[in-house]
Amino acid sequence: MEDGKGGVLVRGLEEEIVTNASEIFSLLERGSAKRRTAETLLNKQSSRSHSLFSITIHIKEATPEGEELIKCGKLNLVDLAGSENISRSGAKEGRAREAGEINKSLLTLGRVITALVEHLGHVPYRDSKLTRLLRDSLGGRTKTCIIATVSPSVHCLEETLSTLDYAHRAKSIKNRPEVNQKMMKSTLIKDLYGEIDRLKAEVYAAREKVGVYIPKDRYQQEENERKAMADQIEQMNASLEANQKLISDLQEKYDSELRHSADLSKKLEVTEKCMDHTSNLLSATKEDLKQAQYNLKEKDYIISEQKKAENALTHQACVLRSDLEKYTRDNTSLYSKIARGDKLSATNRSVVNTFQTDLASKLDTLSNTLNASIDQQNMHLKAVEDLCQSCVDSHDRATSELKKKILASKSLYMSHMEAFQNVVLLHKASANATLEDISSLSATSCCSLDQLLVCVEGEAQNIFNDIHKLLTTHRSEMTHFTQQLRESFQISLDRTKEMSTYIIGLFDKYVEETSKLQSHSNNTHEAQMKSIEDFQMVYEEQSKSEEQKLLADISSLVSKHITRQRELVGVRLSSLGDAARGNKAFLDEHTSAMEFVTKDAKRKWETFAEQAENDCKAGSSSSAVKHCRMETMLQECACTVDSAVQQWKKSHAAVNDLSRKQVAEVEALVRTAIENNEQHEVEVASSRAVAEEDTTNSSKDIAQGVESTFLALNLFILASA
Repeated sequence: MEDGKGGVLVRGLEEEIVTNASEIFSLLERGSAKRRTAETLLNKQSSRSHSLFSITIHIKEATPEGEELIKCGKLNLVDLAGSENISRSGAKEGRAREAGEINKSLLTLGRVITALVEHLGHVPYRDSKLTRLLRDSLGGRTKTCIIATVSPSVHCLEETLSTLDYAHRAKSIKNRPEVNQKMMKSTLIKDLYGEIDRLKAEVYAAREKVGVYIPKDRYQQEENERKAMADQIEQMNASLEANQKLISDLQEKYDSELRHSADLSKKLEVTEKCMDHTSNLLSATKEDLKQAQYNLKEKDYIISEQKKAENALTHQACVLRSDLEKYTRDNTSLYSKIARGDKLSATNRSVVNTFQTDLASKLDTLSNTLNASIDQQNMHLKAVEDLCQSCVDSHDRATSELKKKILASKSLYMSHMEAFQNVVLLHKASANATLEDISSLSATSCCSLDQLLVCVEGEAQNIFNDIHKLLTTHRSEMTHFTQQLRESFQISLDRTKEMSTYIIGLFDKYVEETSKLQSHSNNTHEAQMKSIEDFQMVYEEQSKSEEQKLLADISSLVSKHITRQRELVGVRLSSLGDAARGNKAFLDEHTSAMEFVTKDAKRKWETFAEQAENDCKAGSSSSAVKHCRMETMLQECACTVDSAVQQWKKSHAAVNDLSRKQVAEVEALVRTAIENNEQHEVEVASSRAVAEEDTTNSSKDIAQGVESTFLALNLFILASA
C-alpha cells in the first residue's frame, strides 16, 4: 500500500542502517541466501521470485556559516526472474503457481513499459508491488540501466527474442533525472517531527475509534484536497478542450503548410529543371569561352611575334640607315676633297703624283674593304642557308616524330580495339557457354523427365494391369456366382414343377371320385398354377433386376437381395401352405378316402418344403461366402488403387522436385551470366577509359608537336627576316 506522501509500504520489508561497504555486502549476501531458487527442466537454479536491494545514502555537508546540509540518494538493484513456459520447464503445482505469479508481475511491468513508451494517459503502476517500487526508475527522475540476460542456444530462441524485445521497449522510456537537492538538517528534523505527530494522531484516532480512523483535521484536509483536485481536474479538462481546439487549428495550419510545401516542392522541381537546363547552357558557353580564349591567346601570340619581328626589322633598318648616312657623309667629304683637289690641282701639280699614289692606296684599301664586306655578306648568306637547312632538318625530324607518334597512337588504338574485341569475344564465348549449359541442362532435364515419365508410365501400366486382372477375376467370380444362383433357382423351379405335376396327377386320379372335389380341385389347381407362374415371373424379373444391381454394386446389395429372396419365398410358401391347409380341411370334410393321399401329399410337401428351405439356406450360405469373397476382392482392389495413388503422388513429387532443381539451376546459370555480363561491361568500360585516355594523350602530344613546329617556323621566319 501507499502512504500519504506517495511512498510504498511493503509488509515484511526490513530497513537497516549501515556505515560502510562491507556491511552493505554482508546484507546483500544475507538477502541472496534468503532468495528462493528451484530446479526446472530449463534451469537448475531457477529464480522463483524477484529480488530488490535498495541502498539509501545520506551525505552530510557543512556550510561556511556552520549549518549542516543533508543530501539523500537512492540506489535500487533489481534482479527480475525470467518469464517461464510451464509446458517446457515442467513446473507443477507450487512451481506452476510461482511461475504464474512471476509471469503476472512481468506482464504488469510490460504494460507499464508499453504505457510509458506510447505516452498513454494512465500508467498502471498500482497493479503490482514491483511496479510500485520501481515507479521512480520507470519514467521518473532517476537514471536507469537495464541488463538483458539471453542464451545463445537455439532451444531458447523464443525466450531470447522476447527478452530482447522487452529490453528494446524499456530502452525507449525517457526519464527526467534531476540532481538531488540539499536540505537543511533542521528542516528535515522538523518534517520528521511533523510525520511523528501525524502518525501519533492516526494511532490515537484508531485506538479511540471515534468517527473515522483518522483525525478530523486530517479528514478535513483530505476533503479540501479532494475538492481542490476536482477543481483542478475541471480546469485541466477545460484546458484540455482548449488544447484540443488549438491542436485542431494547428492541424489545419499544418495541412495548409503541407499543401504549400507541396506547391513549393513542385515549383522547386520546375526551378531545378530550369537550373539544370541553364547549367547545361552555362557549361556549353564555358566550353565556347575556353575555345575563344584559346583562339584569342593564339592570335595574341601571333601578333606579339609579329610585333617582335617588326621591331627587329625596324632596328635593323635604323642601323642600315645610320650606316648609309655615314657612308653618305663620307662620300660628301670625299667629293669635297676631290673638288678641293681639283681646285688645288693647278696649284698643287707638284703633289699630284703623291696624291695619286695616296689615292691609289686608298682605293686599294677601299677595294679590300669592299671585298671583306662581300666576303662577310657571303658568310652571312651561308649562315642563313645553314640556318634554313637546320630549320628544314628540325622540321623533318618533327614531322618524322609526329608520324611516329601518329603511328604509335594508331598502334595503341589498334591494340585497344583488339583488347576490346577480345573482351567482346570473351563475353560472347562466356555467353555461348552459358547458353550451352542452359541448353544441356534443359536437355538433361527433358531426358530426366522422359525417363521419369517412362518409369511412371510403366508403373502405372503395371498397376492398371493389376486392376484389370482384378476386375477380370471379379467378373469371372460374378459370372460364376450368377451361374450358381441360376442353377439353384432352376433346381428349385424344377422341384416346384415336379411337385405341381405330382399334385396335378393326384387331382387327375381323384377326379372320378367326386365332381364337387373336381371343381374345387380345378379351381385350386388354377389358383396354385397362377400363383406359381406369378411367383416364377416375379422371381425371374426380380432376379434379373437384382442381378443387374448386384453387378453394379455387389458389395452393398447382396444382403438386401438375400433378405428379399427369403421374404418372397416365405410369402409364397405361406400362401401355398394356406392353400394346402384349406384344401386339406375341405378334403377332410368331404371325403375320408383322400386321407391317405392327403397324408402322402403332405409328407411329400413337407419334404419339398424342407428341401426348398435347405436349398434356400445353402443359397444364403453360398451367397454369404460369395459376398465375403467379393468384399475381400474389393478390399484388394481398393488397396491396389491406394498404392497407385501413392505411387502417383510420389511421381508427382519427384517431378516437382526435379522441376524445382531445374529452375534453381537455371536461375544460378542466369545469375552467373548476369555476373559475367556485368564483369565484361566493367572490363569494356575500363578498356574504353584507357583507350580514351591514351587517345587524349596522343592528341595532346600531336598538338604539342604541331605547336612546336609552328613556333620553330615562326622563329625561322623571324631569324631570316
